[in-house]
Amino acid sequence: MGGSLGRRLFGEISPLTYKIAVQRQIALRTVRDLVAGTRFATSRGHDRLPVTVYRHKSLIRRKLGNVDAELQENKAVSLAIAAPHIDGVLVRPGETFSFWHLVGRCTARKGYRMGLTINHSGPDSGIGGGMCQFTNLLHWMVLHSPLEIVEHHHHGEIDLFPDFNRQIPFGTGTSIVYNYLDYRVRNTTENTFQFSVHLTDEHLCGELRAAEPLPVKYHVKEQDAHFQAVGPDVYRRNRIYRSVRDRRTGNELGRELVVENNARVLYDHGLIKTPIRPAADTTLVAESDRTLPVGPYARADMHGSV
Repeated sequence: MGGSLGRRLFGEISPLTYKIAVQRQIALRTVRDLVAGTRFATSRGHDRLPVTVYRHKSLIRRKLGNVDAELQENKAVSLAIAAPHIDGVLVRPGETFSFWHLVGRCTARKGYRMGLTINHSGPDSGIGGGMCQFTNLLHWMVLHSPLEIVEHHHHGEIDLFPDFNRQIPFGTGTSIVYNYLDYRVRNTTENTFQFSVHLTDEHLCGELRAAEPLPVKYHVKEQDAHFQAVGPDVYRRNRIYRSVRDRRTGNELGRELVVENNARVLYDHGLIKTPIRPAADTTLVAESDRTLPVGPYARADMHGSV
């Protein structure tokens, strides 16, 4: 029994068994999708839907510690290849948006290049690396909408790089691997939504649009963000909340905890620009953690405001 504690997984035995394990996961996901009969969003609108729900842009080339700058340049190429597969796609009522269903496998034959990837121990590289920036952008826009997130993977166990022109809260990103770690959202409303994306020389730009105006507005806020020492390590901690308000009255209709992050800092602690709380400091956020359901449109049966 004692020897079983050190037993490795099949995919950890060798590079060959790893490839076999990955192909098995891909095949299983393909079969599950076929059996489930999911209605995937595939159609595109030549014209942009009239209502802008939310827009955002993210810097393509960022300073990431000692990461080779060529990986950032390669990422720009890969993002540009993927963008037309997402741009203009319509998510109609009852449909599910799947990133990998639209983009497909990232291969060198398609022009994708080596980019930055993340494994359990830190940064790595691989074909199509950096594609998570794309789903990060989509996820941040979706958080400001009634679309239901049905699949989201989050690599929040580690903080790899010090902040560089951060625009959104730490820990609101995504992790994707073709095709078994996907980013998927379902449209449970009667409205039709559309993703619009393009690249400039510096930014990946996106808009989430809709056919009809939303009766509510969504807000995403970071709370109790801090660094804390735990023995010789430092952890980055925060809570991300989403609230929904009636556009007409401004009344809050719902509030929910999106994610609570507790990530071990892997870079030089001297690069942390804010005070590090000592291990004994257990200061909690002053505001209540009580949450109210957000729902597709935070319907009026909660407070009667809509």
